[in-house]
Amino acid sequence: MVQRTVLTGARVVLPGGVVDNGRVTVEGTRISAAGSAADTASGPGEEAERALDLPGRWIVPGFVDLHVHGGGGASFSAGTPEESLTAIRTHRLHGTTTMLASTVTGDLDDLARQATVLSELVEQGELAGIHFEGPFISPHRCGAHQPSLLRAPDPADVRKLVDAARGTARMMTLAPELPGGLESVRLLADSGVLAAVGHTDSTYEATREAVEAGATVATHLFNAMPSLLHRAPGPIAALLEDERVTIELINDGTHLHPAMLELAFHRAGADRVAFITDAMGAAGMNDGRYPLGPMEVEVTDGVARISDGPTAGSIAGSTLTLDRAFQRAVTIDGLSVAETVKALSATPARLLGIADRVGSLEAGKDADLVVLDDDFQLRGVMRRGSWVVRPELG
Repeated sequence: MVQRTVLTGARVVLPGGVVDNGRVTVEGTRISAAGSAADTASGPGEEAERALDLPGRWIVPGFVDLHVHGGGGASFSAGTPEESLTAIRTHRLHGTTTMLASTVTGDLDDLARQATVLSELVEQGELAGIHFEGPFISPHRCGAHQPSLLRAPDPADVRKLVDAARGTARMMTLAPELPGGLESVRLLADSGVLAAVGHTDSTYEATREAVEAGATVATHLFNAMPSLLHRAPGPIAALLEDERVTIELINDGTHLHPAMLELAFHRAGADRVAFITDAMGAAGMNDGRYPLGPMEVEVTDGVARISDGPTAGSIAGSTLTLDRAFQRAVTIDGLSVAETVKALSATPARLLGIADRVGSLEAGKDADLVVLDDDFQLRGVMRRGSWVVRPELG
């Protein structure tokens, strides 16, 4: 018999707006109904085996993270199932029910080996795909990537990584101004892999060429790229102005000034903004020293920076989790709950081509949801009909 769970009494965020005193019915791994209590009430003889009343709570879709390197002291770049599962479970505890595993610049053979391991986790349903960040990025904007391992995006090398992922590569970040950049963008687009512009020293004009060639994502906009200048608008303006481009933003209070986030939302809107964590292994952990690919990172007061070498002091990803990004967006940045839900769930799901399964609370979709309290603190997480964090009413 299929387990049936009914959640009642909460404010439910649906694609069409917020429903007070809403009701979400879950059967097995899927949502069977979501809406107002009156519209989705059980019929005669349909008593749920499990019912949970959630007054004063919010129910929102599970979060979708396009860009995450690790968490819980573990890293996807370690190339082991054990570390990868630790990172996955850490972010699930914070509401991320769907995620890409992001790699860090490394030797091509090592990245191919990592892709083989990660592809198995995609096939098992633990991950939504692989995001290769580097090594095809600018040495002038390398951030927390090892400069000695960077290389131009030779299409043959790009193809090697895509093939190693065995159909699970979903995105690759590259600097399109490098030799082979535009050809590699076209190759990715033709292969069904999202081409993302990032860690780039590109001009406005060259970035527009990349978008015309098929690039559709801005990797953590504003970070690791030239700033906006009045006579040299650079990649930021080109990426913001094109309706075909989805904008990644790291909303942790460190990577972006609130005014820049407001600028991105004003120009692109919630339908084109995807909040990401860009989290490394320290997410969900205490301050300390952690690996990030081949480099070491020191985390102080929750901010991760490269500790040694030529890029010492550079911000090295984040320690962010998406529940904190949600709370900050609503309580500090002044975004509406509906806008924030789009940026954390609907927009990234649509970009990945999986909006028929995740990203919103609708009948027929996976039962992935997050329960928040009035202060937008996480109180519950459900993934595919099972509680990862069961709500406790106090």
